[in-house]
Amino acid sequence: MGVLVLARFLILAAVLGACDSGGEAERQEGALVATTGRAGPEGGDAADWLAPTDGTDPAVWLARREAGGSVPAQDARIAVLVQAFARARGRFVEDPRMIANRTAQLGTMLAEAGQPEDYARLITGLSAVAAAAGERKQLYGEMCQHYANTRRAGADRDTALARLTERYGAQDAR
Repeated sequence: MGVLVLARFLILAAVLGACDSGGEAERQEGALVATTGRAGPEGGDAADWLAPTDGTDPAVWLARREAGGSVPAQDARIAVLVQAFARARGRFVEDPRMIANRTAQLGTMLAEAGQPEDYARLITGLSAVAAAAGERKQLYGEMCQHYANTRRAGADRDTALARLTERYGAQDAR
């Protein structure tokens, strides 16, 4: 069982590291994006990925994904995620859709490693790291990978965020 979790972790880590704010398929007009369990704006199960052509608000999509199904429009999770995305605004190169996708990947990796975390807290924590790094926008996907690796190495949430803050803060000192 441990080997399977490690294999999934490595695959997802590679995906996080290889992804930027948009892949080749996303840049091609009319490209098909494979997703399953697609959700419309009115509810339903959250898709595996928030596609470039999906008009669903990233906060709503993440709330559905975290809940494992539909959530009412006034659900507190949505409001907290909207605030988390507001904190992330201007801190990262990626757009909110990509931040939502990377957060879902990171959340899956952490859960599979027995270290589940709330999606809004992930975005907020990583946004604080980016804020400590200065005015330069950061790569959210790269930061997610560093966070996952640090957590996988045994650090708890606070320690991992402190290490990333130190690492990214040193960038601004250069």
